[in-house]
Amino acid sequence: MSKIGFDAKRFFNNYTGLGNYSRDLIRILRSNYPEQEFLLYTPQTGIPQYSNLVPNSVIRRPSGILNKILTSNWRTNRIVNDLKRDKIDIYHGLSGEIPIGLDKTSITSVVTIHDLIFIRYPELYKKIDRTLYHKKFKYACEHADQIVAISEQTKLDIIHFFNIPEEKVKVIYQGCNDSFKSVKSEQEKQTLIKKLGLPQEFILNVGTIEPRKNAFSIVQAIKDKDIPLVIVGKQTAYTKEIKSFVAAHNMENRVIFLQGLTMNELSVLYSIAKIFVYPSIFEGFGIPIIEALYSGTPVITTNSGVFPEAGGPFSHYIDPNDIDQLAISIDAILNSQEKQEEMRQEGLAYAQQFNDETLAAQWMKLYKKISK
Repeated sequence: MSKIGFDAKRFFNNYTGLGNYSRDLIRILRSNYPEQEFLLYTPQTGIPQYSNLVPNSVIRRPSGILNKILTSNWRTNRIVNDLKRDKIDIYHGLSGEIPIGLDKTSITSVVTIHDLIFIRYPELYKKIDRTLYHKKFKYACEHADQIVAISEQTKLDIIHFFNIPEEKVKVIYQGCNDSFKSVKSEQEKQTLIKKLGLPQEFILNVGTIEPRKNAFSIVQAIKDKDIPLVIVGKQTAYTKEIKSFVAAHNMENRVIFLQGLTMNELSVLYSIAKIFVYPSIFEGFGIPIIEALYSGTPVITTNSGVFPEAGGPFSHYIDPNDIDQLAISIDAILNSQEKQEEMRQEGLAYAQQFNDETLAAQWMKLYKKISK
């Protein structure tokens, strides 16, 4: 049986995004293959509660004064010595990176690439960040034994931008936290509504409040509607632009901003929402769409890129720049109980391909295939 090591920096140190991906993948692998040996390599364990998710025996931190001081260098270079010492068979870079020189060892390497948005939309990133991401991701794609893209869209981008052979890139989707897969009681819903001071009915948007996520278009689309909007996510300078519009049109009581919810609270919120609206311009996958489908919440999202791949045939798709089209789509769903029920049932059925056991089996099949 192969011994598998993971780059677990994001597992222990990121609340969202890459952190959630890392935690969910390792969770489903450990749950479905408890006999398999997994080792988690991280410069530091960071957020305390994440250290409790795995036994301490599987966590590997840098040893030696130099490695403890220069943790970044340890993770990108000197970790190779630790992997050889631990007799790792497969090393999996969970966030677009693998250590330099790993290809010179007998260890098989896998790298997950989530997206190449920094190449498609360079204006959204600082030049120094774009340069760093490009260098790391390109190196990983060229030197890893196997690349895994989280969507067909990301696979196409890897092939196009890095000139990688198609046969080197496999798509394995990501799942979502188990919290979104359980049916919520009416008491749970009403308790959260009371705690957060929410209306009984609303539409929902989840994600960092930034231009690429395009939450402003939802606010504009409901300007003349009675339905409230709840926006959950980290606030940025873009939020001020939205709040200015909200104030100018006397919408303060209809647009609610939230952040800092627990995963369980967020899952309950999804289950309450009448519609989940996600008019993002571009994503590597769009995990909030999957969370909504599992929650039985109708989805409206973007009609291009990865979004139809994530949302399936029964979600509603719109041009993210067409405010009128979005407004019409919202009305079409709100005004039809029959359509809402169809979208709930069919969306949940479509989401089953993202179940833990399905994804875990795909990963273990890949690990066995590439193991040396």
